[in-house]
Amino acid sequence: MKPRLRTRLTTALVFGLTAIFASACSLHDSERTLDTSAADRPIVEPRTTEDVQAAMERQQRDAAQRAAETDDLWERARLGFGFNDALDHERVGRYIEHYRDHPRIIEYSTRRAEPFAYFILSEIEARDMPAELLLLPIVESGFVAQATSRSRAAGIWQFMPATGDYFDLSRDHWYDGRRDVYKSTLAALDYLQALHRRFDDWYLALAAYNYGQGNIQRAIDRNAARGEPTDYWSLDLPSEPTAYIPRLLALRHLFLDPDAHDIAITPIANEPALEMIEPGQQADLSLIAELADLDTETLKQLNPGYHRHATHPGGAQHLFVPREALPTLEAALETRNDEPLLRFREYTVRSGDNLGQIAQHAGTRVAVLRDMNNLDDDMIRAGQTLRLPASAPSEEAPLQVAGDNSQLAEDYQVQPGDSLWHISQRTGMSIGALRASNDLEPDAILHPGDTLKVVHADPDRGPDGQRVEYEVRPGDSLSTIARRHQVSIDDLRRWNGLNGDGIRAGETLTLYLASADGEAIAQSDA
Repeated sequence: MKPRLRTRLTTALVFGLTAIFASACSLHDSERTLDTSAADRPIVEPRTTEDVQAAMERQQRDAAQRAAETDDLWERARLGFGFNDALDHERVGRYIEHYRDHPRIIEYSTRRAEPFAYFILSEIEARDMPAELLLLPIVESGFVAQATSRSRAAGIWQFMPATGDYFDLSRDHWYDGRRDVYKSTLAALDYLQALHRRFDDWYLALAAYNYGQGNIQRAIDRNAARGEPTDYWSLDLPSEPTAYIPRLLALRHLFLDPDAHDIAITPIANEPALEMIEPGQQADLSLIAELADLDTETLKQLNPGYHRHATHPGGAQHLFVPREALPTLEAALETRNDEPLLRFREYTVRSGDNLGQIAQHAGTRVAVLRDMNNLDDDMIRAGQTLRLPASAPSEEAPLQVAGDNSQLAEDYQVQPGDSLWHISQRTGMSIGALRASNDLEPDAILHPGDTLKVVHADPDRGPDGQRVEYEVRPGDSLSTIARRHQVSIDDLRRWNGLNGDGIRAGETLTLYLASADGEAIAQSDA
C-alpha cells in the first residue's frame, strides 16, 4: 500500500526545541468534569484524523490571503484579540510582572509553539473565537506536549484522562491522543466552544475549562444565593482558577505590545508549517526520519503523540513532517513500494514458540508480524526465520539493566492488582529501571498476563538509605533532583537504570536517602 501524502505546505520549518520546561507555567491538578446528564447526550462529537486533514486543507486554501496580510503570525494573532473586560484588573498586573521577571517562559514557549501555531490560530479564526486562545497553551503547559501534571493531565492543552477519553483522544502503550497537538487542538476548541455556549462568557468558560464546569456552576450558584455578582472576578475560587484568567490576560498584554514591556517575541512565519502523511502501515520513526533526511528527535518532537519507536500497529499511524522534507520523503517512499516501514532483525523460531508470544516479546502485534513475513496464517515452525521489528529485545543478547548491579533478566508475568511499584518492591528493581528495560511510557497500563523483563537485585550489593519514590515535576533535571536530595547524579542514574540525563515530568525515580525521615522529605517535595 502506497502512503497517502497530504496537503503540500509552503514553509521551511525553523524548529528549535528545548527539553527544559520553563518554571511557573500552570499545570493544573483539578479534575475537569463534563456534564452529560441531559439525556446523556455528548456535548460534541469526537474528532478524527480526517477532521484534522480537512482543517489543514482549508487552511492551505486560505494561506496566500493570510500571508498577504502580514508575514508574522503573532501580528496576525494581535489583530484577532477579542477580550476587553477587566484587562487592567490588579490580579492581571501581578502576572504581567511575573512574566516580565521570567522572560524565558515566553522565549521557550514560543519556540515550542512554532511548528503548531499556524494550525491552532487558523482553527481559532475559522470558529470565530478570540485569538487570545492561542496563548492558552502557554498557561497550561508552556507548549510542552510531553507535559504531565500530578493529576495526569497531559499535552499542551492538559486533558485529563477521562476528558480525553470523552473526546476520543485514545491512549495506550503506543499512542496518546492528548499529546497529539493537532487532534487535541480540535478537541480543546470544541470543549471551549461548548463551555462558552453554556456560560455565555469567555472568562467563565475558561475557568470551567481549568476547574471543571460543575465546580464553576456551583460557585456561581453560591454567589447568586447570597445576592452577589456572578461574574468570574467575583467568584470565590481556589488559587489556580483564580490565577488562570489573569495569567492569560497578562500574556495578552505582553504579546500585544512586547516593546512596551521589554519582552522579545520571536516572529513566526505566517504560513502553514507541516505536512501530514498517512503511510497506511506501522512505521518506524527513525526509518521515516532517515528517508526524509530529518533528525529522528525532530520527527519525534513533531509527533509527540507516539510513545515508542514506531507509530501504532493498528491505530494512529499519521505523521507530521516539515514541508522542506516532503520531496525527499515522497521520493524515498515511492521506491519502497509495499516494503514494510519497520526496521527488522531476523529471529529463528524455537521449539514451543508461537506467533503471539513472539509478537508480545517484540512489542508489536501478530498482524504486523504476518505482514512483515508474508504469512497467510499464524503457523510457524522451529528453525523458521522471521523478521521482527529492530527495536525488539534480542533473544541472542539477554536484556541487561544498566549499572554495576546488572544481572540476567527473567520473565515476570503481571498478576491481578500488580503495579510497577509492587513489582519494584518484590524484585528490588527500581521503577525507572523497570520502565527502561520494558520500553514502558509513564502512562503505560499493566494488564494481568503481560510479561515484563525483571532483574532481582542482589541484596548484598544494594544501596544504603531510605528508599523513596520521587515523581519528576516540570522543570526538573537530574542535577536539580540530586542537589535537592543531596545525592549524586551518578547514583540517580545507577538506581534508575538511566544511560543518560533524559527524564520527563510524570516519571517516577527511585532515591535512597541517608536521612531516616527522607521519605517524608521527598513526598513533601513532590
